Amino acid sequence: MSNLSRRKFMVTAGATAAGSLLINSCKSSKSKSANESSTSASAVPAVNVNPADAPEVATATLGFIALTDSSPLIIAKEKGFFEKYGMKDVKVVKQASWAVTRDNLELGSGGGGIDGAHILTPMPYLMAAGKITKSKAKLPMYILARLNVDGQSISIANAYKDLNVGTDSSMLKDAFAKAKAGGKELKCAVTFPGGTHDLWMRYWLAAGGIDPDKDVSTIIVPPPQMVANMKVGNMEAFCVGEPWNAQLVNQQQGLTALTTGELWNNHPEKALTMRADWVDKHPKAAKAILMAVQDAQMWCAQKENKEEMCKIVSGREWFKVPQDDIVGRSLGKIDYGNGKTVEDSPHVMKFWAEDSSTNASYPYKSHDLWFLTEDIRWGYLPADTDTKKLVEAVNREDLWKEAAKAIGQEAAIPKSASRGIETFFDGTKFDPEKPEDYLKSLKIKKA
Repeated sequence: MSNLSRRKFMVTAGATAAGSLLINSCKSSKSKSANESSTSASAVPAVNVNPADAPEVATATLGFIALTDSSPLIIAKEKGFFEKYGMKDVKVVKQASWAVTRDNLELGSGGGGIDGAHILTPMPYLMAAGKITKSKAKLPMYILARLNVDGQSISIANAYKDLNVGTDSSMLKDAFAKAKAGGKELKCAVTFPGGTHDLWMRYWLAAGGIDPDKDVSTIIVPPPQMVANMKVGNMEAFCVGEPWNAQLVNQQQGLTALTTGELWNNHPEKALTMRADWVDKHPKAAKAILMAVQDAQMWCAQKENKEEMCKIVSGREWFKVPQDDIVGRSLGKIDYGNGKTVEDSPHVMKFWAEDSSTNASYPYKSHDLWFLTEDIRWGYLPADTDTKKLVEAVNREDLWKEAAKAIGQEAAIPKSASRGIETFFDGTKFDPEKPEDYLKSLKIKKA
């Protein structure tokens, strides 16, 4: 943890609460006006809601980071899915970093912050445990849905192009050791301590015998700043979602070593989280938001909608990046930047239940248990954390099922809250029934 907090960098992930309020305020007014003008032409028809089931309120404020996996929230706004279910005044507000997202969730909309967000799956757990809140107090949070599986990458600097680095990071070990012996500080960037990108980077390095706390410095950089920092030589590698890995390759500033789906096929990634007190106070509104997001996920999952999805999210009020940086990988076309290209990658970002093994939107409890086990591995949570109790408190797959039934998607509901034993690229297996055995089997760890 000390490595993550003490390193100075050209962009910091931290922000003061005052800064969070300023960002939130500015983006809110800008996004609202843009959203209001864009939804009118493409809004879907509203459904007839039984007055007894009508949302308690019609408004909520949701945050997002400029990453392709936030698309369901943006599409739910742009295409009128929120309004379809009676949530006509939902605001979808850009956040500058995951630290700002955390700060604004702590504030809540009543304090000028946000009610929920597109978020790294482990963050609501770390907030509920009081490990990352600025006040160090426990903040009850709920996960209502998984927003996507797969669709992230680990990128490396052009300096390592000749090593042909892929899932096996061990070939970097000697190169890193040589550079370090020469006095260079080796930096590998992730987006938030204990978040998904941090855990993918750490798993990949450790599997190749590289200690992410001793052999390199693991630093924090907001997703939109990754390419700029790689461009000026501030890092050896970074892990982030799209479109930033594709943009790095398109600008010839680095290459993709691997997609995270190659590390763990159909792995869980972002989540839709909301403050527990908001959901408990507005259960019907929370269900309506969840129904709208599920509808939007199904829309995003349709291949014929991908081009339009990318055009929408690339816009000035959302990502403000070229559409070409988004669309290729959204369609499974991956240029790794080292001569390797894939036209129809099985590790394309997925938003909905494409088959019985995916169920991309359903928040499996077994997946959340893996994240908590990894956060124990790296010292973000104490070893004696009651992980199963924490999962039961935060994961609201019961609400996901209710929403899915309400929109006629019973077939998408899996038979179990566990996807069973998961296998990683290096042959390591995670049995959610025996997380302690998994932890014991890992050679490099803090716990």
